[in-house]
Amino acid sequence: MTIPTGAESARPFLPAKDFQVSKAFYEALGFEKLLDGDVAIFAVGHGPFILQNYHQEDWAGNFMMRLMVDDLDARWAHIESLDLPGRFGVRPPTPPAQQPWGLRIVYVVDPSGVLWHVAERRPGAVQDQNRGCEPLRSAVGRPRRAGIQQRRRVGMLWRKG
Repeated sequence: MTIPTGAESARPFLPAKDFQVSKAFYEALGFEKLLDGDVAIFAVGHGPFILQNYHQEDWAGNFMMRLMVDDLDARWAHIESLDLPGRFGVRPPTPPAQQPWGLRIVYVVDPSGVLWHVAERRPGAVQDQNRGCEPLRSAVGRPRRAGIQQRRRVGMLWRKG
């Protein structure tokens, strides 16, 4: 049996404790809002996600996303300039740091408790590339601007304090 191909796209559903605050948070970070209705669809580069007006504490507190970027220092400068704790009541983001598994990462927690790993893409690391993906396009057709133990360890380190 042949597996069908085409424009498949996996879009995770993220929780929102306060839907309006979460939408403002993602817009401040630079995500493009593609849809705003009963759910909101946000995207940056190749990765859209669906923000839903639903929150379940255990789920949100164990949910993680990863955003791969070319220049982590530039992204960190943007994140740091936003005063996310002051504006959105979130934990302060962590500055870029090299992790034991090889990635430089900034950790950001959204207003609902979702942990974002903002990681720098490594040249030549095939697992860091968006193979076979084209950037999402806006409504007018222009390209937009562009292991379990590890999760437990990161979650425990991040959620301390």
